Amino acid sequence: MADTFDYVIVGAGSAGCILANRLSADGKYSVCILEAGPPDRNIYIHIPAGFIKNLSNPNINWMYQAESGPHINGRKMPVPRGKTLGGSSSINGMIYNRGQRMDYDQWAQMGNRGWGYADVLPYFKRCESRVGGEGDDTYRGRDGGMTVETIPYQHPLCDAFIKGAAEVGIPHNPDYNGAKQEGISYVQRTVRSRRRVSTARAYLHPAKSRSNLTVITNAFATKILLEGKKAVGIAYSKGGKGGAAAEVRANKEVILSGGVINSPQLLQLSGIGPAGLLEELGIEVKHQLAGVGENLRDHYAPRFVVRVKNAETLNERARGLRKTWEIAKYLAGGKSIVNLNPSLVYGFWHSDPATKSNDLQFIFTPASYDEGKHGQLADWPGFTIAAWQHRPESSGYVRAKSADPFQKPAIQPNYLAHETDQRAVVAAMRLARSLIHTQAMAPYFDGEEMPGEAIQTDDELLDAARRIGATTYHPMGTCRMSPTSDATAVVDDQLRVHGMQSLRVVDASVMPRMMSANLAAGTMMIAEKASDIILGKQALEPIIVPE
Repeated sequence: MADTFDYVIVGAGSAGCILANRLSADGKYSVCILEAGPPDRNIYIHIPAGFIKNLSNPNINWMYQAESGPHINGRKMPVPRGKTLGGSSSINGMIYNRGQRMDYDQWAQMGNRGWGYADVLPYFKRCESRVGGEGDDTYRGRDGGMTVETIPYQHPLCDAFIKGAAEVGIPHNPDYNGAKQEGISYVQRTVRSRRRVSTARAYLHPAKSRSNLTVITNAFATKILLEGKKAVGIAYSKGGKGGAAAEVRANKEVILSGGVINSPQLLQLSGIGPAGLLEELGIEVKHQLAGVGENLRDHYAPRFVVRVKNAETLNERARGLRKTWEIAKYLAGGKSIVNLNPSLVYGFWHSDPATKSNDLQFIFTPASYDEGKHGQLADWPGFTIAAWQHRPESSGYVRAKSADPFQKPAIQPNYLAHETDQRAVVAAMRLARSLIHTQAMAPYFDGEEMPGEAIQTDDELLDAARRIGATTYHPMGTCRMSPTSDATAVVDDQLRVHGMQSLRVVDASVMPRMMSANLAAGTMMIAEKASDIILGKQALEPIIVPE
């Protein structure tokens, strides 16, 4: 006999952990959450600098890889996704970045009622606990689950970079999650007391003692159980491939929170998706829904790497005895590079000064990395700038390759396929180079290593972007929220799968358009809002703020 609960959630990730907490909070409903990975006990999850280790650990990372990119010289990009309690919030770079007002207003303009900026702002506030005095409390929350701090670290190169940005017209903005995004500042991140704050730490662990909440780890979901068009449960394998088969049943709803890769794949494996694809794979079509797995988008960023003189960088402090000393300082509670995330400074600006569309983002860190060696510091001092387009037009897909749930799907982001994206990436590179060559940075500049000063024309810059650009780990959109008039729609504005009963999707895959941001904050907001929708609660009062 299968265990039965009111709600069954697939995926204890950035969204799933929040849902598990909120749906079980009043004790009325029984909730089961299934996680394919193990508990979040790995030490590198909790140490900020452990981010680099998490990227290559198959025990807590799905280690997906995209298909060859036709517009990036046939290269294949890694697609890391969290596979542990907390999901990607347990392995990401910890950046907290909400995006712009226009992102959410556009969602609403597409027909998604209740998803405009005024509607989602109270849920952003409910989710966060902003530390420190920066920020207007009209926009910021102070008592939510996710601690958000400005990184407590200052570096001479970072200070010079921020000063240099002012030379090219980019102002200092102490709170890019406040009234406006444009400007530059040290990053905001989800860290408390020198430890990562994942949604597992903030939401799931405090709720695990509830008698009405069941958390099952190492539970690999293989199929949605259907009775006609109604979802009634989940089939899963205990321990993954080769494990014992099991089922859980849902009295009320099945909620997919597996993320932008796993949610569409599970729908397809269950017979919900594009009929042609399912028939080709020998999967019985239970419900034709053409958009499942389509609309995949991601941020794509070329890097500039510069040699440094007259300043110490993180490279020197991360080698030999100095590395040991940094670890010792961290353990003793002192200032240490072990308490750093990958990027220290964030900036937001325009590819076209005339339109001022705030369509570019850039990051800075006082460290250099070896080309072609993911996350590995170089043996010479340097700094790195990466810049990218906020809202790419290029889109791709996630498609099951077979009826075998353990075979990884085809992932194709189609980076730089659209001409608009090509123009934007060249503008982003020119902005990055202008930031390298400010007066404030001149004392530290000792030569451009990558892509190199010889690269100057638009065609040369675009060619370099195709050769050296990389993912920023922000895939979204594969279960798009949109009315049925949109051929790529998968869920409605209540996050219900179109044409199905008792089945919702709550994760970054429902985002209808890319945000001008990293996706963690937006995903957590979606889960907070979804919990009220699912429980039938009145939505939080919209917060109307002046433009």
